[in-house]
Amino acid sequence: MSFVKYSELIQEGDVVIIFLGHDSMMPIKVESGAQTQTRYGAIRHSTDLIGRRFGSKVTCSKGGWVYVLHPTPELWTVNLPHRTQILYTTDIANITLMLDLKPGSVVCESVEFHAQRAEKAAQEFKDHKVGHLVTVRNQDVCKDGFGVVGVADAVFLDIPSPWEAIMHAKKAFKRKGGRLCSFSPCIEQVQRTCETLLDHDFEEICTLEVLQRIHDVRSVTLPLPDFGPEEKETESTKIACDHTTEDIPPTANPTNSSVTCKTATPPREMAGHTGYLTFATKPRD
Repeated sequence: MSFVKYSELIQEGDVVIIFLGHDSMMPIKVESGAQTQTRYGAIRHSTDLIGRRFGSKVTCSKGGWVYVLHPTPELWTVNLPHRTQILYTTDIANITLMLDLKPGSVVCESVEFHAQRAEKAAQEFKDHKVGHLVTVRNQDVCKDGFGVVGVADAVFLDIPSPWEAIMHAKKAFKRKGGRLCSFSPCIEQVQRTCETLLDHDFEEICTLEVLQRIHDVRSVTLPLPDFGPEEKETESTKIACDHTTEDIPPTANPTNSSVTCKTATPPREMAGHTGYLTFATKPRD
C-alpha cells in the first residue's frame, strides 16, 4: 500500500479506507484476526479484507455493505487523524497551482518544533512508502530555519508567526528564485507577513481566501408570460418562435401557463474556514 504505487490486493498491514458514503469514511489498518465495527455490522479482516481487491464491495455481518478503497492523498486528507489544524482540498489545489509545483519540485514546508508530532509525521510518511521523498526535521523554523540553503523551488509556511521565518525561507530558495505561500487564519498575520515580504524584496504579493460554495440542485416551476392573442405568423416571427421552442425543456407544455425545469441555487449563508493564502515570488539572485 503506497501513495506512489497502486496495489491490486489488500495485504496485512495495509491501511484501507472504508467507504460508507461520501460523507462517511474511515481509515483502518488491516490486521489478521481483527474486526472493525460499522453501522452495517462487523468487517472481519482475515476473511473480508486480506486477499481482496481494492475497490471491492464487502458485505458486513448485519447484511449491509461498504466499499474498501485504496488510500490516495485526496482520501487521506479527509480521513487522517487531526493533530493540528489541517488544509483541505480547496486550499491544497490552489497552493499546488500557485506554487507551480510539478514532479521533481523541491518544497520546504514548515519544520515541526513539537517532537512527538514530528515523529508521528515521519512514521506516517514511512507507512505510506514516501519516506524517501520527505525529510522531517524537529526544530524551530523561526529561529533555526529549514536547515538547507539554495535548494528549494517553493516554500510553504503554516505557522503562527510566518514573518519570522521569511528570512530563512529566502536563504532556502535556489538562485533562480521561486514561489512562497503562507497560510494564516487571521488578517493581522497576513498584514505583518506582507510587510516583511516587501522588506525582503519579494514580488507579486497577493492574498486569497478560498471558499467552497455548494449549490442546491432542485426542480422549480416558473410561470410563462402571457404574450396576448395569437397574431398572424410572419417569416420573421416563425424563425423567432422556432428558436425559442428549442430552448424550452422537454417537460414544458406550450398549452400550460408554467414550465418545470432544473436549477441550482446558492446557499443563503456561507461559512468561511477563516484562512488566508498569501503568495509571493522570490526573484532570481
